[in-house]
Amino acid sequence: MNIILIISDTFRYDNLSRRAAMPVRATQLEQFARRAVSLSNFYNSSFPTSPHRTDVTTGRYGWPWYGWQSRTQSGKNHLPSILHQAGYVSQLLGDTPHLFRANFDQGFDGANLLRGQEADLPMLRMNYPIEHVMPPEKTRTGRHFQGQNLVDLHRWENRGWRREEDYFPPRTAALATEWLEENYKYHPFFLWVDFFDPHEPWDPPEYLVRRYDPDYAGTPMLHPNYGKASDYTPEELKNLRAHYSAEAELVDRWVGRVIQKIDDLGLWENTAVVFTSDHGTSLGEHNRTGKSNINDRDDRAWPIYPEVAHIPLLVAAPGLEGGRTVSALLQPPDILPTLLDLAGVKAKPPDPVHGRSFAPLLGGKEQEPIRDIAVSASHWRRKPGEKPGKAVTPVVYTEKWAYVPFGPKGERELYDLATDPLGEKNVAAANARVMDDLQARLMDWLKKMDAPKEAAAALEI
Repeated sequence: MNIILIISDTFRYDNLSRRAAMPVRATQLEQFARRAVSLSNFYNSSFPTSPHRTDVTTGRYGWPWYGWQSRTQSGKNHLPSILHQAGYVSQLLGDTPHLFRANFDQGFDGANLLRGQEADLPMLRMNYPIEHVMPPEKTRTGRHFQGQNLVDLHRWENRGWRREEDYFPPRTAALATEWLEENYKYHPFFLWVDFFDPHEPWDPPEYLVRRYDPDYAGTPMLHPNYGKASDYTPEELKNLRAHYSAEAELVDRWVGRVIQKIDDLGLWENTAVVFTSDHGTSLGEHNRTGKSNINDRDDRAWPIYPEVAHIPLLVAAPGLEGGRTVSALLQPPDILPTLLDLAGVKAKPPDPVHGRSFAPLLGGKEQEPIRDIAVSASHWRRKPGEKPGKAVTPVVYTEKWAYVPFGPKGERELYDLATDPLGEKNVAAANARVMDDLQARLMDWLKKMDAPKEAAAALEI
């Protein structure tokens, strides 16, 4: 069976649920969901971009052992190399700059990257000034080429955009549809298409933004500040959300073109198609925008709350009944063994996998629970008694609870996801036993994983 994996960076789960305060018009993925099985309790594991994709392609959790590093340093498993054992050809396409910097292209037969995302500078334009498109206090702290911030560099590098087709999602989709037309007769193939959007900067065509925020007259809010949402006026925050929503809609539209090409070429009968993301982003929830605290004006720790941790996962494959929802608790290391099962690939990964296949659940069969907790975390070390500072701190998820061992000031938090899916009402005061149980389960999980003692020590209460 062919395999097509589509990853869209920073695509929130509630973009597909219409639950968000500003619902995204994700009509193409909503249509795909009628053909696919939706996994409603899928949470990221290693955070953020490159660590997540390492978990996907290795079938292993990385965060207890390492952080953001080259994929080649993270073990022997790599999905395209494993599939080569079964005769697959493999292609990586996308516009996510971190993939090539972290050597994800190694092991693929073909790899093609569109350059220029997030201050990636393939072509300097020194005849033109770098213009400030946002006030510095409204955007991400940090200085890059010639002391400039990311949003200004991104617009400087990509200054020639005039039409929708000039933007990255259409160009990435065009690469994917071209590849499918050039290769659809070959069997089997593995195609990974990686859309960096809707990762910031959020600069889709402004006519799409106006559909979400028609009356705004101020400076366009193109980039979150990775700090307090209260740094924005209510009107600016709404406009920031509108830019994110419009960019997510743009991705949906052009992912839809890839899905349409799959249909045109008659590939559904022998192809598994997966759509997912690496994480979401905060758009004002918990008084923050972005996904981690890198702001000079914010001293809080940033737990991986649901708007960041809860991500979509849609799987379509021959023999699966579409339009169904599976509520099992799943994480990215489960994707690799599941794809091998769906495709009937008997190849053995060089390193043992941590994930488990959920292929039986996709087929409507009963299956023992794969896990009782899902842990979303970054690589983090902490001395006993030390406050978390501005760290990205872990969150433990079950089908009912979100447990935060270290909140913004180091305190424990608990949220009832059944009634509070974005974790806005802390119920820790009335549920100490629940938190103690989840803390014990977290420490037991680390022990069973044979995690480094430093990782366990960092999470001890």
